[in-house]
Amino acid sequence: MAVYAALVVAVVFASGTFLLLQRDLTRVVVGIILVSNSAVLFIISAGLTRGAAPILPLEDEGASDPLVQAMALTALVIGFGVAALLLAMVYRLYATHGTIDLEEIAAAEMREAEALERTDDPEREEIPVEEQDPGDGPR
Repeated sequence: MAVYAALVVAVVFASGTFLLLQRDLTRVVVGIILVSNSAVLFIISAGLTRGAAPILPLEDEGASDPLVQAMALTALVIGFGVAALLLAMVYRLYATHGTIDLEEIAAAEMREAEALERTDDPEREEIPVEEQDPGDGPR
């Protein structure tokens, strides 16, 4: 059983890592969710008991620590909150840029930064090509 749990954790983590490396922002968000869920699965699989109740596994032993289940539940709740925040941010990026491709967003941001840099520089004076007199020569 532990081998199957380790295999499931590895497959979920590998899938999440693969999706994190994609250009599409929704796939990146799903990758983050899968990686966090693989951590929860790892925590739960570390506390697995075979054929017994999770609180009192054997009569001779004391009660087991429920901290594993509490940590897993807390991680799931935090993961859902992070997923909701990331999806809201992806929606906002789509509304402002019209795309969720990371390279297209980066190119648009670079164009906007260059345009702001050109308009904010008071010492830089550009002469349009139409206004230059070809007979003046170099200045």
